[in-house]
Amino acid sequence: MGVTRRIIFPTIRLILWAVIAAALVKIAFAGADVSTVDTSLQPTGAIVEPTVEVATGTVTNAVTVQASVTSDAAVVVRATLAGTVSKLLAADGAAVAAGTPILEIRQETPQDPIVKTNPETGEVTTTERKPKVVVETVKAPVAGTLSLPTLKDQVVSVGDEVGKVAPGTLSVTGTLTPDQQYRLVGAPTQATVTLNGGPAPFDCTGLRVGAAPATGTEPETGTTSTSGTVTCAIPAGVTAFPGLGANVEITNGTAADVVVVPITAVQGTVQKGNVWVVAADGTNEKRPVGLGLTDGENVQVTEGLVAGDTILEFIPVPGGAGKPVDCSLNYDPAVCGG
Repeated sequence: MGVTRRIIFPTIRLILWAVIAAALVKIAFAGADVSTVDTSLQPTGAIVEPTVEVATGTVTNAVTVQASVTSDAAVVVRATLAGTVSKLLAADGAAVAAGTPILEIRQETPQDPIVKTNPETGEVTTTERKPKVVVETVKAPVAGTLSLPTLKDQVVSVGDEVGKVAPGTLSVTGTLTPDQQYRLVGAPTQATVTLNGGPAPFDCTGLRVGAAPATGTEPETGTTSTSGTVTCAIPAGVTAFPGLGANVEITNGTAADVVVVPITAVQGTVQKGNVWVVAADGTNEKRPVGLGLTDGENVQVTEGLVAGDTILEFIPVPGGAGKPVDCSLNYDPAVCGG
């Protein structure tokens, strides 16, 4: 043990110091190799366009519209004859049924007198005739509460407003976006209504889809424009109040076992559209397709594609070297169509 401490360890220590000294001399006179290869601009991945395989499925075109409960507007009662109100047959504020007589209008038309000449004496005889009298009874157009501001002996013309009947019924009314209005072309006359905080969902009838009322102002940029309205009648027996919020769900067709693709892959949303089909060599080409029902996520393709085809999942940006755009996140009519 004494030999190891006195001879071997000191010898190893001297050898290590000699190696270190030689390395320092080399660095001092030759310099260290600090060169590196710049790989900061080398690509580390590849751009791959998302694709989707065309499949079959079921599409249900169900549109849910935010709406509110409104009182049905009063129906105007109009004069059907020019003349003088001769009788009031109902009182202001009365409850009337459809067809209830409300008032009478009397029209008197003067008639020319009858003139006769005696052929023997030449004497002329003039006989006055009574005016021609026509009486018209104005009736309530609908059942409800009558508002009758018209007075007896008031002179009216054909078409003048002589009263109103408030039906006392309620409807649900909501506004439609352009996309919803397209999806409701040919809609049924029935929908399912859910009242906020109200009874269980119920069916409403007389569904009407129409144009939005003109406001005379231009829509603000960036806002969702309103292009239509939807209205349906709340049936009798359902308790509701004007101003109450509601959801109207309208099912406008179901297609089962049909070719479907994501709406993000289609340029256009109604009747005709375009998709980009991927070939075996990885290239893609635009192909026109026919469009059917949509549920807001997928759309039925009626022609132009078959199950098993591969298409781009997103519409390529024009001039963007094939870079896709997600129309569900950043909708641009110029790119996405519709």
